[in-house]
Amino acid sequence: QVQLVESGGGLVQAGGSLRLSCAASGRTFSRNAMGWFRQAPGKEREFVAAINWSGGTTYYVDSVKGRFTISRDNTKNTQYLQMNSLKPEDTAVYYCAAAPPYRIAASRLKGDYDYWGQGTQVTVSS
Repeated sequence: QVQLVESGGGLVQAGGSLRLSCAASGRTFSRNAMGWFRQAPGKEREFVAAINWSGGTTYYVDSVKGRFTISRDNTKNTQYLQMNSLKPEDTAVYYCAAAPPYRIAASRLKGDYDYWGQGTQVTVSS
């Protein structure tokens, strides 16, 4: 059974940093694109960052460019989201996502991902 498990969320003051991790199990994801999405209360789930299978291509939503960095370690079947200079508007539940097998290109679209984690809460206080 495929599972994606996020960790690293929490409460942080504005300007602080957090590092989210997403560990995959049940199969290898070394040939899958992966991504991060977030959902704030009362809002739609939105794209945050995506990475292709090798880590050579990354995409970000404009609001996090220069502050967030997505990366992956295929030997550990894990992806990461380093979040710096956090703002109160970054407060949301963050979800890890993985594309289906051999969809290697990074994507900003929710529909391109088949596997989702349960989410981890990130709260940024002002």
